Amino acid sequence: MGILDHLAVDGHLLRLFVTVYDEGSVSAAARRLDMAQSAVSHALNRLRRLVGDPLFVKSGRRIVATQHAERLVPQARAIMDGLKALTAGDGFDPAQSRLSWTVAANDFQRDLLLPRLYARVAAQVADFRLQIVPSGRPTSEMLREARCDLLISPAPPEGLDIIQKRLFDDRYVCVFDGTRRAGPGSAADFLAGRHLTVVHPSADPLNFDKALEGLGIRRDVVVSVANFSGLAPFLRGTDLMACVPGRLHALELADFQAAPLPPDLLASAPPGTDALRMYMAWHLRAQHDPAQAWLRGQLEAVARETADNG
Repeated sequence: MGILDHLAVDGHLLRLFVTVYDEGSVSAAARRLDMAQSAVSHALNRLRRLVGDPLFVKSGRRIVATQHAERLVPQARAIMDGLKALTAGDGFDPAQSRLSWTVAANDFQRDLLLPRLYARVAAQVADFRLQIVPSGRPTSEMLREARCDLLISPAPPEGLDIIQKRLFDDRYVCVFDGTRRAGPGSAADFLAGRHLTVVHPSADPLNFDKALEGLGIRRDVVVSVANFSGLAPFLRGTDLMACVPGRLHALELADFQAAPLPPDLLASAPPGTDALRMYMAWHLRAQHDPAQAWLRGQLEAVARETADNG
């Protein structure tokens, strides 16, 4: 490849390449970039000629990246980050800004925080595009490879290049249908009841569930669902109980009654066994980006609001 070839690869072409990779579809990439599908195809063909590789091949209704493309994606993301830093000014005016942010979160933090974040930010900026991806069991590579700009999790990844900050503290409560049963008044009542819990398909059991198991506390879990939004249909009209973060009850499950966990249930447990700490994490390269710093501040404000409203 000659010097004219490699200088022909610009930031717009790299963004198009990465978007096609993320979407797994030329048509989906065109919609996301607000471009004609033919224009995306033409630009992609130009990049194929420049790098000497097909980059993507058909797989059913989608396309998949070649091995060469897989190796190029992290390099492309790094170059795009460098171009962004090169052109970033010292000032940042939200009212004049067009922002795009990708946040990784599972359903509790997604439903609790991100609709409120979108409404708050969209009211202050010229244009805001929020993409939400599942975090599953979060890894540092999600941030290093720029698969997301920010990650929200009670178990954030660690690394010298990963920055964490606590968003909020919460505690688990016992939620139930008050027309069918009363709250558990003792550990014996709690353990005699039938329970409902959440087990994410791509993550570990809830930290609270793991803590109970570590203490040798065995509940009678008769139903497990893949996310917190699946709890309500099973609670309604039954005698089942579910242990959920208090903010989730206050903001999403307020139709049900809640009771504190029985004091004698965790009498011998370490302090904080029933606590939940939620963190946000981001890569070091985004630490001094004024737009991302402002967005993180908006998320912190939303987290405070959920406490006030709860």
